Amino acid sequence: MKTIRLQKYLANAGIASRRKCEEIITAGRVSVNQKTVTELGTKVTAGQDIISLDGKIIKPKPQKLTYIMLHKPEGVISSASDPHKRPVVTDFVKDLTQLRLFPVGRLDYDSSGLILLTNDGQLAQKLTHPRHAIPKTYTVSLRGIPTKEGLKAFREGLFIDGDSAITAPAQIKILDKKPPGCTASVTIREGRNRQIRKMCEAIGCPVLRLKRVAMASLKLGNLSRGKYRNLTKAELNRLLAEVGL
Repeated sequence: MKTIRLQKYLANAGIASRRKCEEIITAGRVSVNQKTVTELGTKVTAGQDIISLDGKIIKPKPQKLTYIMLHKPEGVISSASDPHKRPVVTDFVKDLTQLRLFPVGRLDYDSSGLILLTNDGQLAQKLTHPRHAIPKTYTVSLRGIPTKEGLKAFREGLFIDGDSAITAPAQIKILDKKPPGCTASVTIREGRNRQIRKMCEAIGCPVLRLKRVAMASLKLGNLSRGKYRNLTKAELNRLLAEVGL
């Protein structure tokens, strides 16, 4: 079971802000397993330890699970925070900060498109675990037009910069040729760092722009850049079924 700091447990239960909960603890008003605790570093396990405030047992509130589809713009970090103060995906859902949402997986800083934000750790783990090989589809603008040999290598697997293992079979389809470049649809089932960019570089066609348009059964559709929406019940049910939840 996961252990958390006592003040976080109290804050999650809706007692007060975390800072105020620290004051409550140091005032000697909180007990763990019937012993008064004043040390802020104390950790507790929900469902196992008995936490009381002024003699009354405190139980954590059930978390409201939320599932958000965001159209991430380029120049945004796929994280809930950034030490360098760059824009992050959770900046676009500031009105939902109380839900403690986080992004599922990565989408490059220079890329745009569909990213899922949730507070469902179990679903996030399933979607990102290599065993499930969740498909992710991208529309990419390329400099150059892949040769037949390049397309074959892309589909069958190839070595990319910095990796010692060959990539898993992928899908690529040329959508539109506008020499000296083209637009293609690419689907992969891995999550290596900057994988599509490196794969396209390996076949001699560097990526100019990259947008994720689908992940598993979720489709970005006409959702505008920088906007978000809740998943529909049908979308969520399909997604849960795809990962065995």
